[in-house]
Amino acid sequence: MSNKTGPELSHSLGTVQLWAIAVGLVISGEYFGWSYGWDSAGTLGFLVATILVAVMYLALIFSYTELTTAMPRAGGPFVYVSAAFGRRAGLLAGYASAVEFVFAPPAIALAIGSYLHVQFPALPPKLGATLAFLTFMAINIVGIQIAASFELIVTVAAIIELLIFMGVVLPGFSWSRFIAHGWGGADHFSWSVLTGIAGSVPFAIWFFLAIEGVALTAEEARSPRKTLPRAYIAAIATLVLLAFGVMILAGGVGDWRTLASLNDPLPAAMRMVVGDHSPWLHMLVWLGLFGLVASLHGIIMGYSRQIYALADDGGLPRVLARVHPRFRTPWTATLAGGAVGILAIFSDDFMSWGGQGLTASIVTLSVFGALTMYVLTMSSLFRLRRTAPDMQRTWLAPGYPVVPGFALAAAAAALILITIQNPILFTVFITMMAVALGMSMRFSRSSDTE
Repeated sequence: MSNKTGPELSHSLGTVQLWAIAVGLVISGEYFGWSYGWDSAGTLGFLVATILVAVMYLALIFSYTELTTAMPRAGGPFVYVSAAFGRRAGLLAGYASAVEFVFAPPAIALAIGSYLHVQFPALPPKLGATLAFLTFMAINIVGIQIAASFELIVTVAAIIELLIFMGVVLPGFSWSRFIAHGWGGADHFSWSVLTGIAGSVPFAIWFFLAIEGVALTAEEARSPRKTLPRAYIAAIATLVLLAFGVMILAGGVGDWRTLASLNDPLPAAMRMVVGDHSPWLHMLVWLGLFGLVASLHGIIMGYSRQIYALADDGGLPRVLARVHPRFRTPWTATLAGGAVGILAIFSDDFMSWGGQGLTASIVTLSVFGALTMYVLTMSSLFRLRRTAPDMQRTWLAPGYPVVPGFALAAAAAALILITIQNPILFTVFITMMAVALGMSMRFSRSSDTE
């Protein structure tokens, strides 16, 4: 384990800040990305997928909180799985979590770049995405209190904006428009729709992806065994309400098929109700950036802590575990994850990502990391209940073993479905895991000699 003697992480985050981080990590998923699910499943098929995924996340968070409060350390899933199954399994969970958090930001940054390009046509989307990345990496490095306060402001602004969107489009909503062609383009359910529903699961997961990342800041929380459960419960309730409100109302204001596969479905949906020149539309385009910024900034905060924890234990090069002596933040981990994200932004210039658009491919790759980590952490919960019954647990998973068992089964089923749907991207993911695990022994030996 860690033998670092340098500066430690700060311990200053309260419940409201943790709630803002948890919601902010995810809230861009309410702004973009999810509409790709309509393309394969239709509105009703995707509604089914989203209900199943929402129930999975509710079960997951109520169970995951037991692990977070029992072991409130920056490593999150790496720590939990190591305690249950040993260090090698812990590294696998940590690397999977790192993939989730490192590959989600490029998709979000690209959406920010697209928004900026609409307002400033001379600014190429990828350059805008890169500038956004660099800006929020810098904010994360200069201090957790500054970063968390900024996250609170932009998250609250993003929530207000989504509520305004729902209020503005509600008068134009029609259930008949929402259900028209809702079963994968057909008006009636057929068994063939199941394939489309399975294909839409990654985009339903995008509504909630990374909420568990607030656990990566547990080492910087005040009284984490009290503050984290409150933050988790409030965050998942907030996100469930926003996800269904946005998806259902956007799908019933016009022909939803024109919104499928758009990177900016909310402005397009509002345009159907208020027209092209409404001040509401211009407000949404500008303030819509808040949701994207909140998630980009929050996930940078998350990936930096995961990389830091892995490096601090020797699972990555020790240089990535450096804490800034003045700001007390993992600055080298922040820069390293950002470098990978920026490379991903430009990768479609020279390679194909599984035969689908770059944003959809990055979303799917991030989902592979998340689901792998969910399976491992839920398995850890069951094992630790048996092998460490005396562990301090200020929060117990409700409905044990049914609730965490459902979360485990649902995550495993989703992982199998998405693997069948995306074999090329799964191969990419597995290759990254194998390379990382293969090199972990070298990193460990290097850290032991320092």
